[in-house]
Amino acid sequence: MSDPLAGIAAFVQAAQGASFAVAARQLGLTRSAVGKAIARLEERLGVQLFHRTTRSLALTEEGALFYERCAGALAEIRGAEQIFDTGRSEPVGRLRISVPVLLGRHCVAPLLVPLAKQHAQLAIDVTFTDRPVDLLEDGYDLVVRTGALANEADLKARRLGVQTMVLCAAPAYLRTRGAPACLDDLAAHDTLAYGKGERVVPWRFSESGALRSIVAQGRLRFDDLESIAAAAVQGAGLAWLPSWLITDQLHAGLLVEVLPALRGPGFDVYAMWPLGRYLPMRVRVVIDELASRIPPMLAATPMAASLPRRNPAGAS
Repeated sequence: MSDPLAGIAAFVQAAQGASFAVAARQLGLTRSAVGKAIARLEERLGVQLFHRTTRSLALTEEGALFYERCAGALAEIRGAEQIFDTGRSEPVGRLRISVPVLLGRHCVAPLLVPLAKQHAQLAIDVTFTDRPVDLLEDGYDLVVRTGALANEADLKARRLGVQTMVLCAAPAYLRTRGAPACLDDLAAHDTLAYGKGERVVPWRFSESGALRSIVAQGRLRFDDLESIAAAAVQGAGLAWLPSWLITDQLHAGLLVEVLPALRGPGFDVYAMWPLGRYLPMRVRVVIDELASRIPPMLAATPMAASLPRRNPAGAS
């Protein structure tokens, strides 16, 4: 007797990802195996479930009706499996997570290492990239991002906190050039901009209850925040940086916050995972750890420091 569930999981994954390749990655199979499983399912049902072209995959009318029933049935089965997972005391298996390069290096990775040590049966693969990723297409269980993601409608999210941005400069620079008293003064200062290609990320401030954006027009532009921080420490100009990146420099007095009263709204940071999928304990454990430990790292307030006085003309 044939298995009535044969090919169902492959069909549902292919329908959700609109791709046999996506289904193959999600199920740990080859693309050929997924295609054959769905072909056998279509033969058994006597209907065509997908319209196939070389560039696209779309459900037929019969396929859409079948998907509605199958997706719900698989969700029930996964819910039943969760009963056993919930009873486990240890997370088991391999988790694939994508994180931004610097945020991942400074805030996420330091939390994952002790978590892996704590749970001997938990394996974690971490990819560091700033490019937008598609969880279904790229095969990730979890991503951490501050920006937009592909297929956001197919994702669930948990807010990890707000990334605080700080306008800062080296004391030596401020002694020479003076500290700006208002946002309009920034035009007379050297600035260190973050940009890629022709796009420069604007600095955001809160002035008189309104959001004000300023595009730094300095001679130095980098596409790497650590390089901007290093240049700021060297006295090259004003920089607008995440507080978690420059906490040590601020505490050591190598950098000083400028215009703290005008600090603008930060950027929300989220952990995101595929919508509607049964969430294994290994994923839940990582999400809970990040949600518990990341917020204070993101919202760290720089130590108060007095701005250095500007040298009078001719003073050494």
